[in-house]
Amino acid sequence: MNNYSFPTQRLKKVLNDSHRTPLVLIGCGSFSPITYLHLRMFEMARDYCQFNTQYEVIGGYLSPVGDAYKKAGLASAHHRINMCQLAVQDASTWIMVDAWEPLQSDYQPTARVLDRFDHELNEVHGGIQVGGQKRRIHVALLAGADLIQTMSTPGVWSAQDLDHILNHYGAFIIERAGTDIDDALASLQQWKDNIHVIPQLIQNDISSTKVRLFLKREMSVQYLIPHPVVQYIEENDLYGDDGVSSAHEKEGKGKAVALPERSGSAT
Repeated sequence: MNNYSFPTQRLKKVLNDSHRTPLVLIGCGSFSPITYLHLRMFEMARDYCQFNTQYEVIGGYLSPVGDAYKKAGLASAHHRINMCQLAVQDASTWIMVDAWEPLQSDYQPTARVLDRFDHELNEVHGGIQVGGQKRRIHVALLAGADLIQTMSTPGVWSAQDLDHILNHYGAFIIERAGTDIDDALASLQQWKDNIHVIPQLIQNDISSTKVRLFLKREMSVQYLIPHPVVQYIEENDLYGDDGVSSAHEKEGKGKAVALPERSGSAT
């Protein structure tokens, strides 16, 4: 953390349309490894906001979970930060990687992570310039449809955190094949106005789990994940026969009350 600083270099400095609400999307997840679907989610959400909401997306952040999050296939935070950086450094002009969460020794619940982004963007950074004045930036969670399933499952998320996330921040959820979003949303009706479901117009079911399986079997993952990430995995011998494992083999997602689980997207 000695060399850490909150990244703001890719944030828009001025809002294009003063009638819109400035929005920053936060992608939380394992990213072990990051895939093209993780990156594509940001683009889908930005398009959705432009044509279906009064938000104007001014930036996006990847926030990889820390090592205290025990999950099968989780590479070290150091490697996942590097892979995320490599994935966006030349491929995006507006997505950034925030290393604060993965550098923490303790597990950080999603609600706390979003609170910190809100603080950094609005209290420290001062919001965004709009017509000679500063306007507060709205922060929202970006995730896959599996997130909504875990949120609607009793006992998986802290009730207090769930209300804080969906009531104060809201979520942009990317539809995913095999996930019944309508059924999941049925138990989240009190926050329905803050949950934006985004259809995948071009289906993409790439997941980190599948990528790790391909690598373990020594199969090609070219064009499933960014090429610099492929090179990094090869150079650091990640996800091979020995694998990168954790004490908890459960592939569940979400923020469990008893056992911390990270919900993100396409993990």
